[in-house]
Amino acid sequence: MNFNFKQIATATMILFAVIDILGSVPVIISLRKKVGHIQSEKASIVAACIMIAFLFVGESILSLIGIDVNSFAVAGAFIIFFLAIEMILGITLYRDDEPQSASIVPIAFPLIAGAGTMTSILSLRAEYYVENIVVAIIVNIIFVYAVLKSSSKIERVLGKNGLSIIRKVFGVILLAIAVKLFATNINQLLNN
Repeated sequence: MNFNFKQIATATMILFAVIDILGSVPVIISLRKKVGHIQSEKASIVAACIMIAFLFVGESILSLIGIDVNSFAVAGAFIIFFLAIEMILGITLYRDDEPQSASIVPIAFPLIAGAGTMTSILSLRAEYYVENIVVAIIVNIIFVYAVLKSSSKIERVLGKNGLSIIRKVFGVILLAIAVKLFATNINQLLNN
């Protein structure tokens, strides 16, 4: 086992910024108002299963279609970059239609375990040990569950301005991560 606290902390922060569950509180609240109840436990467990499964089989899927992890990581750096721009500038470059029901589909996927999260997981796999990423996923899912359970309290405590500030701070962190991810993997691609 190659447990490394620094890797776990970094992977946790990256996934926390990409999942952006605090930034999703307004969406969660509007879903709760529409359908009355969100199954927090079910959504969290399904999202964790999707992320862990993708961590282990994502690379195999890529090799099946002839793409190496470094190429995927560079592509992932672009996605993370655009997510960060959205968070910092408060704009929406791309967003699916708002889900009509608060079932597993809109909450677990794509809200929690969406394209950005999947890309980040594979990008992390290019740099970190798998066990550290699994711990980071579990830590994030525990936090996601807590946020889903107490989304209305969070909205009352932070208010719109508080949520906006948190979103922008994590956007800047995400932007720096995207630049580092790009620089690391583009060098490996160019050297091959």
